[in-house]
Amino acid sequence: MIELQKICVAFHQGKQQGSLAVDDVSLAISQGEVYGIVGASGAGKSTLLRTINLLQRPTAGTVKVNGVAVSGLTGRALRQQRQKIGMIFQHFNLMHTRTVAANVAFSLRAAGKSTADIARRVPEILALVGLADKADAYPAQLSGGQKQRVGIARAIANQPEVLLCDEPTSALDLDTSSAILQLLKEINARLGITIVLISHEMAVIKSICDRVAVMSRGRVVEEGDVFDIFANPRHEFTRQLVSHTLNLELPARLMQDLQGTLLKILFIGPSAEQPVLSDVATRFGVSVNILHGKIEYIGSRALGLLVALLTHPDTPERITEAVNYIRDNTARVEVLHG
Repeated sequence: MIELQKICVAFHQGKQQGSLAVDDVSLAISQGEVYGIVGASGAGKSTLLRTINLLQRPTAGTVKVNGVAVSGLTGRALRQQRQKIGMIFQHFNLMHTRTVAANVAFSLRAAGKSTADIARRVPEILALVGLADKADAYPAQLSGGQKQRVGIARAIANQPEVLLCDEPTSALDLDTSSAILQLLKEINARLGITIVLISHEMAVIKSICDRVAVMSRGRVVEEGDVFDIFANPRHEFTRQLVSHTLNLELPARLMQDLQGTLLKILFIGPSAEQPVLSDVATRFGVSVNILHGKIEYIGSRALGLLVALLTHPDTPERITEAVNYIRDNTARVEVLHG
């Protein structure tokens, strides 16, 4: 559906070419998937996203959307192609002097839709995003989440093939962000729109995306299935992002006088749903104290990370046997102490 081939974007400083905001990035995004691009501020992710609809023309490389070489289009051909690519923004970009209905109607009118088509489509799309009762309201009368719903309605009003989402939840509180992400998932499932979403938060990527590209300093340093990226991050920057999301750091007071063996245990898939630690306690007579951790589901697949302290009153050898058993029945075990 979307092919980015060796994309570079350089911004000029006076007459001199500055550093590359996007440096030799190639991505392939499939029809109907929700694809995330994550990175810190200044990583180049927004610039890369904007090359897809040529709001930012690449310095080098090729952009193809559904087989069309977008990067070679100009004028009317480019305008027609952009009608197939909706976009929503961090700060909504609504027209404050127009009602909710008029904001949505504007994008339809710009696409040359008839008055009858607009009159039919606007209520339909407002109902889809949960704003059927807000058609006559003005943006100043709406909450942040409602404003973003208007932005989504406007972006998908012309039934685009692709929806670009530029930090769509970063201006919203946690509950509202969750509701907006759920709405995007429903739109993806119901309409089959390919969604490309950028964020600086791995939690956002985890909650909605199928695959993700991790960007740092203009380059993609890692790419893959979201579950696999969380379960086994390979690049140091990706590991930092994942660790910040999981946040399994223990307070210093717990680390001062530990007696026993402290483990960090990674559970993937079925092992996260099995009583591995209960079995260890029963089989080897060890005490298992879970100090930190969580088990969550990314898509439908379980991912667990626990920090547990193993102790045995008399026989240290039983601890070694217990650790080996845990290793054999989980994805990864790291000995933190003991």
